[in-house]
Amino acid sequence: MAVVKMQQINICALRTKRKSIMEALQRRGVVEISPLEYDGGVFVKEETSQHRSLFMKNSASAARAYEIMCRYFPEKTSMLDMFKGRQPISADEYYKAVEKTKEIMRDASEVIALDKSLSDKKADIAKYEYQIEALVPWKNLDISMRFKGTDSTAAFIGTLPEELSYEQVLMLLAQQQPQLCPFELEIISSTREMTCIFAVCRAEYRDMLEDALKKIGYATPAVVSKYPPSQRIEQLNGRITNLNNEIVKTEEEIKKYEAQRDSFKFMEDYFIMRADKYEELEKLVNTKHTFFLKGYVSEKSAIQLKRYLAETFDAVVELSDIPNDREIPILLSNNKLAQPVESVLETYSMPKRFEFDPTGIMAFFYYIFFGMMFSDAGYGLVMSIACGIALLKFKNMEEGLKKSVKMFFFCGISTTFWGIMYGSFFGDAVTVIGKTFFNADWKFPALWFDPIQGTNSMTLLMFCFLFGIIHIFVGLGISGYMSIKNGRPLDAVYDVLSWYLLVGGGILALLSMDMLKSMTGFTLPPIFLTIGGICAAIGAVIIILFSGRGSKPVKRLLKGIYGVYGVTSYLSDILSYSRLLALGLATGVIAQVFNQIGSMAGGGVIGAILFTIVFLIGHTLNIGINALGAYVHTNRLQFVEFFGKFYEGGGEKFAPFKINTKHYNIKEDIKNG
Repeated sequence: MAVVKMQQINICALRTKRKSIMEALQRRGVVEISPLEYDGGVFVKEETSQHRSLFMKNSASAARAYEIMCRYFPEKTSMLDMFKGRQPISADEYYKAVEKTKEIMRDASEVIALDKSLSDKKADIAKYEYQIEALVPWKNLDISMRFKGTDSTAAFIGTLPEELSYEQVLMLLAQQQPQLCPFELEIISSTREMTCIFAVCRAEYRDMLEDALKKIGYATPAVVSKYPPSQRIEQLNGRITNLNNEIVKTEEEIKKYEAQRDSFKFMEDYFIMRADKYEELEKLVNTKHTFFLKGYVSEKSAIQLKRYLAETFDAVVELSDIPNDREIPILLSNNKLAQPVESVLETYSMPKRFEFDPTGIMAFFYYIFFGMMFSDAGYGLVMSIACGIALLKFKNMEEGLKKSVKMFFFCGISTTFWGIMYGSFFGDAVTVIGKTFFNADWKFPALWFDPIQGTNSMTLLMFCFLFGIIHIFVGLGISGYMSIKNGRPLDAVYDVLSWYLLVGGGILALLSMDMLKSMTGFTLPPIFLTIGGICAAIGAVIIILFSGRGSKPVKRLLKGIYGVYGVTSYLSDILSYSRLLALGLATGVIAQVFNQIGSMAGGGVIGAILFTIVFLIGHTLNIGINALGAYVHTNRLQFVEFFGKFYEGGGEKFAPFKINTKHYNIKEDIKNG
């Protein structure tokens, strides 16, 4: 439950071993490399942008080849693949695959070229099919569509924009040009969209006939063939047949590379790793024969790494403590119960170097609040069992996803606990099933009380407020602890104890009043009204006098008075915990509604079938919706009500130089068998 102590690591080694050392650091993933400053002289930095660009291009080519092969030999996938993680391989397997890089990339280029050839052929087929479609209306024309006439005649081959008969065309032309010269007209074909015509006249009347045709919508064909259309269609069909045969042969050529599919996948990762490595190389400084590296490493990994580098590569490794005034990358270390909730903290912000890591305390409240909101033993069992199976089955699950699955596993346990406390197992499914199908009075009794019955909801609301007050006060307590730890004990009095007195005293006073008895069910003795009032008054005075400390007297007093107004924010924070009741009731009521709908058909076979269908669909929807609601609102209670009392954050997460690949994960500790 703390920020891991980091050390600075400096590495100096022969430049000939730089590649091996960088790859070893990348596989281990325990060092965050920092840019080294240098003042020229014998030291130089390496410009690697061109190399990285080439590596990313090669990675994209390998990925393209892999995607092409997957079209012909698809991998079996399922919804659970997201849990599998990357396939682990040993360092020996990695280097054996790397030795075949040139061969694999040559094959990848060939596959890409063959696929491009396929695309070109398919594009040609589409082009030819379009031409055929355009020529079909002209297939009865027995001359070239490029025919424009002879020395003494003029010919027109084109379309009119609607379906017209021979007589209609003549009438339209006569209307446009009453003095039209003699001409011959033939209707080649007609559809509802157009009419294909062939017209011929004497050469001296070309302009007159052309003008008349254009006025009635004449247009030349989109596709014009120098051969008679029927002959051209036959030629194009022949070309399509040949292209289809070539496509089959090309596809067979591509399929010959089936054995290289996984190799292409490996190369995609390999070149990404090389690009990442060369990006880190820019942070190093080099001489003609040596190189220097500076970075951060956790104290628990430092000694082992130093020994490994020294023994394996004869590297000089220096470890040193980091001055207190320097910010460092943050790595958290928590127990198995708290570690899964680190992702929630990271979503908000990492703590600074010497700031209190709230993950452990937050985890305790997180699981409680999530369980109170989801609050059904059946739902909790479903969640925990599903997460437990996933954790047991998928050993290579990515670390971030594994944390989330573990978190929901513990949330499921908490949900089961609160479901037992409230007497909710898939709502009132036990009671409904007993009455509907067995005419029996079955119960799933509440270990504490059922919040849906009678005034129990008001009782639970009071407990929600109590949990909220505890949660907020713990946050204030952490703030006080940090003030004392940092040598500012008076700040703990001014900024923490004052609010304990004001808010706590106000609560005691309220609980002593008869006006709240209907809600709480009890009233504190009158003496607590006096005690609470005195405490609240002392807290208010402290806030007025010291919350504006550091300012001039008048401004300080005004700041203090305004500071007391902050009690309203504490009131709203406490009221926010009513969501623990609201979401818990929503989960239970919706579950009961689905149970009642499912039992509407009564007993018997039909009733059992209907109940099963409604039960499965309804409760699945309820689990999905309310689990999401519980997750969102639990996060909100941590981010706003809890962190707002003490947490600053702003630290940079530890980002070690490691393997950031898509398909494979190289492991040092895997042995070939």
